[in-house]
Amino acid sequence: MRLFSGSSHPVLAQEIADHLGIKLASLELSRFPDGEISLRITESVRGQDIFVIQSIVLDPNNYLMELLVIIDALKRASAKSITAVIPYFGYGRQDRKDKPREPVTAKLVADMLTKAGATHILAVDMHAGQLEGFFDIPVDHVHAMPILARVLKEQTTSSPLVVVAPDIGSVKLAHKYASFLDAGLAIVDKERLTATEVESAGIIGNVKGKDVLLADDMCSTGGTLVSAAKACHGKGANRVFAVVSHGVFVGDSVAKIEASPIEALLISNTVPYTERLAKSTKIKTISIASLLGEAIRCIATQEPLAESIYQLDKD
Repeated sequence: MRLFSGSSHPVLAQEIADHLGIKLASLELSRFPDGEISLRITESVRGQDIFVIQSIVLDPNNYLMELLVIIDALKRASAKSITAVIPYFGYGRQDRKDKPREPVTAKLVADMLTKAGATHILAVDMHAGQLEGFFDIPVDHVHAMPILARVLKEQTTSSPLVVVAPDIGSVKLAHKYASFLDAGLAIVDKERLTATEVESAGIIGNVKGKDVLLADDMCSTGGTLVSAAKACHGKGANRVFAVVSHGVFVGDSVAKIEASPIEALLISNTVPYTERLAKSTKIKTISIASLLGEAIRCIATQEPLAESIYQLDKD
């Protein structure tokens, strides 16, 4: 088995390697004068099971192309199998045509990865479950919820807790958190005004006098979480916390979180830590290196993935 890292998230890749007790394999990655990617695998991979770690986030066009180039190089070097380990699967939002003449970009990316030579995909909390069906190769879809929920359970207060889905799309995830934490469930009725602005029209459920945990798969602009937090606060919620798998945090999203009723926001490290988080007093990052490390080990040894990290979204 060989473990390679792209340039998008070398810190997480090293943590996974440390968990597995192996060294990261080496490659030379540079740029041609016109900006094109130049790559060379510097050790033999013939007949090896290869895992490539790359989050397609923050600079998705660059990191996606880099991942495709790495996979192609490994295929041409006679690797036995190539598993793309994608902590954050970029381009997952457009998974269907909402309007005429729109692309299904998630399917396009799936086809590109397969065509490049990937034989297996390992991803964390894809934006929609149906993305697994876009691939004609095996996909293992694991979830950050068990690790994040265990941390939350250790920090829960004696106040009644209700898990709130900030929009309809996050209801299933919120239900999982509610079940794990033995908490109630509520739903925010969200209306999207623009690509970056949302408005919470109301809450289905009771949050008055209770602590609220907002649960979602990702936070990008912060609009959905902040709007939901204000709605819960306006309905008499006691304290407001939040948990998301992917903390993308573009633009002024961190400032929005800091100025919102949210007291603390727990995220996983599927997205690299950058200066955008340096001044935050509310955002706490939990590593999921052990989750991905165990999933990689199971794939390499052809063992079934444990129930605690696999198919947590099944009914």
